[in-house]
Amino acid sequence: MELTHLIGNRVVLDTDGSILYLGTLEALTSEGFWLTEADVHDRGEGHMNKELYVIEAKKQGICVNRQRVLVMRSVVMSISALDDIVEH
Repeated sequence: MELTHLIGNRVVLDTDGSILYLGTLEALTSEGFWLTEADVHDRGEGHMNKELYVIEAKKQGICVNRQRVLVMRSVVMSISALDDIVEH
């Protein structure tokens, strides 16, 4: 999987659970994805669905609640550059 072009960019990591990760992709390892200036967001908490939350993060900026976090590869269903998110 070739993802090195995303290093240094703000990304969205979607999981198969209720947790959504947003942040700057710092590194890729065999264990997972290192994000800095990250937002670990539980979609079950709050009033916005996943798509609206991501669009707001693109417009307003990522709501940082972690300086650095490792997201395990086993939980990630998809990865997108935040700039690639389409606003409707």
